[in-house]
Amino acid sequence: MRKRFLPGWLGGAVLAPIFAAVLSGCDAPRQQVTVYERDAVPERLSDWHVVEVIDGALTPNSGVTPYDLNTALFTDYAHKLRTVWMPAGSSAKYGNERFDYPVGTVLSKTFYYPKDASGAVVRTDDYSSDYIEGRAGEVLDLENVRLIETRILVKRADGWQALPYVWNAEQTDATLEIAGDASRLQLVDASGESAAFTYVVPDANQCAGCHADNHTQKAIMPLGPRARHLNKDYAYATGVQNQLLHWQQIGYLSELPEFDGIPHNADYSDTSLSLEERARAYLDINCGHCHNPAGAADTSGLMLAHSEQDRRRLGLCKPPVAAGTGSGNRLFAIVPGAPDKSILNFRIESTDPGAMMPELGRSLVHEEGTALLREWVASMTGSCS
Repeated sequence: MRKRFLPGWLGGAVLAPIFAAVLSGCDAPRQQVTVYERDAVPERLSDWHVVEVIDGALTPNSGVTPYDLNTALFTDYAHKLRTVWMPAGSSAKYGNERFDYPVGTVLSKTFYYPKDASGAVVRTDDYSSDYIEGRAGEVLDLENVRLIETRILVKRADGWQALPYVWNAEQTDATLEIAGDASRLQLVDASGESAAFTYVVPDANQCAGCHADNHTQKAIMPLGPRARHLNKDYAYATGVQNQLLHWQQIGYLSELPEFDGIPHNADYSDTSLSLEERARAYLDINCGHCHNPAGAADTSGLMLAHSEQDRRRLGLCKPPVAAGTGSGNRLFAIVPGAPDKSILNFRIESTDPGAMMPELGRSLVHEEGTALLREWVASMTGSCS
């Protein structure tokens, strides 16, 4: 559906192009990234010139850098291509908790699924077939994947703006959908079993709500591209390099400290690491943006961000603020050794809108994540009596 105007709450003024400085030797010359004013954002994703479909592939523009996270937010088994772009001559200022991004920064996150020969979307942790040969981690092969949505997060002088774009059936472009969207999909697993679910694209207000990790200030902030999540290697076209060092090298990050002082979240799937590290990393990225002392779930008293050290605030033998369906009629957030008696496990394993956690962003249960948290709780000793 075409949008003829934007709601007044988007505010702003006139169109303002800002151009990238670096040309890629791999791509033909293209119009460079354009940053639009708040009330003049384009209806088509392609008009940003951040990622575009070229010759059957979703291709980031020159100067647009892909990145990944140690542990990512679960979104119904969707794969994600994340990118960052900053105006020429500007860089983000390093901070342990968050970076100070320059005005004009554009972050993109494209959600997609691998697809089989029938066109059904596939549940897999294997990314190897997602990309064009020789462009792994960068250029998506549309013969092998189905694009669902691309979210744009753009830094304004007065803060960040979140914009959801939904891909058309032809996979040629995506359209701004301020009100969000929903798609009925069939997800096929490795055994060939198929499960129907509704993939929900959040509306602009929901995007803003989740990205405001300080509930009092209500300011939108990037959640993924922070030091502890970015502190990992990435296989760039130029070779494997730590992402923070790469950002520094290309001029996207300043004031990077010595590596000993940089936080690092675990990869939740890395079984060589401790259960504690893996579970805490999973809870941090999936729940910590709300469950922190300033977050939307602060009144719950359950604090799941990476920095929390108080075991009771982390949920150990902590009773719920309110009983009922949201607690599954269980008595404590975490009962040591007993995931089947723990509210935390109940909520993460639920798909009931009145009980599930997170409240937005998924329709399915993340089997691997819930298995990890069950193992973590089961490993705890002690009792709540």
